Amino acid sequence: MRVVHVPFGYYPDAVGGTEVYVAELVRGLRTRGVDSIVAAPAASLGAIQYEHAGTPVHRFSLSPAADVEDLYGEGDVDAANAIAAILDDVRADVLHLHAFTRAASLRAARVARRRGVAVVFTYHTPTASCVRGTLLHDGHEPCDGALIAQRCTACLLESRGVPLAAREALSRAPSVLTSAVASGVTGRMATALRARELTVARHDAFRGLLAECDAVVAVCEWVRALLVRAGANPARLMLSRQGTPARAAVGSQPRRAGDDLRLAFVGRLHPTKGAHVLLAALVADQTLRVSLDVFGIAQDSEGEQYRRHLEAIAAGDPRVRFQAPIPSERVVDTLASYDYTVVPSQWLETGPLTVLESFAAGVPVLGSNLGGIAELVRHDRDGWLVPYDKTAGWTNALRMLSSDRSLGARLRAGVRPPRSTDDVARDMVSVYDSVVARATRAVAARVGVA
Repeated sequence: MRVVHVPFGYYPDAVGGTEVYVAELVRGLRTRGVDSIVAAPAASLGAIQYEHAGTPVHRFSLSPAADVEDLYGEGDVDAANAIAAILDDVRADVLHLHAFTRAASLRAARVARRRGVAVVFTYHTPTASCVRGTLLHDGHEPCDGALIAQRCTACLLESRGVPLAAREALSRAPSVLTSAVASGVTGRMATALRARELTVARHDAFRGLLAECDAVVAVCEWVRALLVRAGANPARLMLSRQGTPARAAVGSQPRRAGDDLRLAFVGRLHPTKGAHVLLAALVADQTLRVSLDVFGIAQDSEGEQYRRHLEAIAAGDPRVRFQAPIPSERVVDTLASYDYTVVPSQWLETGPLTVLESFAAGVPVLGSNLGGIAELVRHDRDGWLVPYDKTAGWTNALRMLSSDRSLGARLRAGVRPPRSTDDVARDMVSVYDSVVARATRAVAARVGVA
């Protein structure tokens, strides 16, 4: 069997949790006789091929001029054509989309289906279905993810700073009217005027993707519930939680009562990951005997800008150290030397992998009470959950954990080994076997009719 995986990007570029997941998945699939090829968009124009960790990687270009309709709708034509060529070249059995973007799109799913290639989609981040990208309604309240055009349009406009009265009017106006008004207008104003039209296009495209897929994978319970609300066929929907490949080589050791509390933040440098909330909570109390190492990954210019913002918040606080990113294969062993891994996410995570890596290291998690974090962390048993956006709540949690070392020892004792990537690979082989058999029967039926 041969599977083409399409994530957001890929190594050697700076990567996030989805790409780490894909790299570990293809390694596990290889041991089960499944060949994997990674296809991902590249910043540069032109197609290139190389290997990463034994996996063939095909990089392709997006259309040079970004089209807002393609961004919100069916996807990029050039990317879909490139994926079609890769599917033909490698004689793929399965196209596995690990994102829903201009590249990993409804258009790409359809070119696969026309070739008799089965399509699998894994929902990794809220950006797949949420036009705001965070699944926080108006930036504050966790959303159920239902695709409601008026509500989602108003939320999108709120994120763009549109005043309340204007966003209420624009979110309710017929798309044909706002599109006509936007004719001849460019830039942010045009996007605001067309917000409802674009939101409806995104919803239609997402529902279309779910309809095209032979299988849809949810990596946590809240995602499974969201996908059912969005119209996914329950018979083709499965839950397969993420896993981690490693265990700490040496178990984590309790710190002495007189030592500073050692905290680690590991992740992408982006506001959704919440490092700014953590830093603000720490600098709010200069008496806290805490050290924080920020192992941040800046994937682009936005990430570099966010790093500068974090450095400004820390303002030279000697308790905060900005470190180089940790290679994925060393994360677990690195975390084993800390008291807590801090996961202050400000959006609904589907994992994140950092929680699993912390548990693999035997280290409890101090995390936001949101999404997948709240599913994975058992409050007061193997970690501590904090109201995600309350700086004072984070400061109070840091005070409590730094003063009560017996609590840390108890939480550490409650940490259980997480699922492994081997378990994930086993799940995916089962999915692939099922969808390939279904696709083969469908092709045979069409031939028989013809």
